[in-house]
Amino acid sequence: MDRELDELKAQVEPALRRRDLPTLAGLLYGTSAAIVSRLLEREDAADRAVLYRLLPREQALEVFELLDSAMRAELFVGLRHEDVARVFEELDPDDRAQLVDELPAGVARRLMSGLSAGERELTAPMLGYARGTIGRHMSTEYVRLQPQLTVGDALSHVRHRGHSAETIYTLPVTDSARRMLGVVGLRELVMGDAHVLVGDVMVDAHQVHATDDAEVAARSLVDAQLLAAPVVDGEDRLLGILTVDDASRILDDAEAEDAARQGASEPLRRPYLTTPVLGIVRARVTWLLVLAVSALLTVQVLDVFEATLEQVVTLALFIPLLTGTAGNTGAQAATTVTRALAVGDVRPRDSLLVAWREVRVGLLLGGLLGILGLVLGSIAFDFGLGAVIGLTLLAVCTLAATVGGVMPMLARAVGADPAVFSTPFISTFCDATSLIIYFGMATWILQL
Repeated sequence: MDRELDELKAQVEPALRRRDLPTLAGLLYGTSAAIVSRLLEREDAADRAVLYRLLPREQALEVFELLDSAMRAELFVGLRHEDVARVFEELDPDDRAQLVDELPAGVARRLMSGLSAGERELTAPMLGYARGTIGRHMSTEYVRLQPQLTVGDALSHVRHRGHSAETIYTLPVTDSARRMLGVVGLRELVMGDAHVLVGDVMVDAHQVHATDDAEVAARSLVDAQLLAAPVVDGEDRLLGILTVDDASRILDDAEAEDAARQGASEPLRRPYLTTPVLGIVRARVTWLLVLAVSALLTVQVLDVFEATLEQVVTLALFIPLLTGTAGNTGAQAATTVTRALAVGDVRPRDSLLVAWREVRVGLLLGGLLGILGLVLGSIAFDFGLGAVIGLTLLAVCTLAATVGGVMPMLARAVGADPAVFSTPFISTFCDATSLIIYFGMATWILQL
């Protein structure tokens, strides 16, 4: 695909500069939506709008659905109003709800008011739920069955209503008040006896509540290895359906966000090469300011122990080793536990178990590194300094591993993002505490 994309871009660029629209239209016609979407991601806003308007109607919608929500919103700005209204009308309701979150409020209201009554009715339920909940990501286009239908009648119903549905492979079964009773798979309908009732072949539903956290609900669907799950309200009434492709997209976005925040940055939410420089700066500067301020604590520790450093200048040589080891140990523990939280391996109530496990891990790691530090320090300098280094490594590894493991658990318990509490803050915390332990050990062992 990369080679095809490069070849297409090499042909498109000269035609774009000449504004040779017939040539551009010919180059884009018949090209796969995946390649065209990646081409648009590499263009600036003005050229992206020009190329998009040249796409045939069906290809344009398919390409639009492959773009991320931030780029969709930017593309809307460059399109004519009639183009925008047409694309917005043809989007799936769940994609439309995601786009509304990215658009200016005035633009979103204008587009919603311009929708046909049927499409507005399908989209409005999702907009009633808070961002970050699964209700914002569900699809309201589904086929619903009732238990008194025969398998043969159910298949006819699916054929009649399935063309506009998000999925037909998992079919919710409800009573007349839309309360969930179970689900039935298309396979069971196709392979079953036409005279058997749907209620006799349905199974219990793996369902999620519309107010559930989107990442948690998506993870439960993927872990259960299901194609779809019904989305219900507090009274188990069917509201929509969550498909596995939407769940996978939610998890991909969440993992990208966690990865960015573990590196002390905010997610760009769009391709790197098309993100404005100021956008990248905004994503990074806040965390850099926070870390710069928190690093003042390390400076204060060095100031307190200035007299100790003056007595044994050699101590300064090992500061990078100790702070780096502590920060890396804490970051390793935090990354492991954050991942375990994301996939449901641990929960906040397991904090004590996690802390005890990380204490033992830290002791073993610190013991191994401490022995190495003791031997090398004693050979290079003297036994006293080697003992200071060895014992400090033992202590800081134990502390850093424990804190790194517990901090994400505490973050989840108070409703914060565990990724935020991992690498950036833990590294700063470990820098300061490792220096305190180091100089404390030196004062005690070397009698300073």
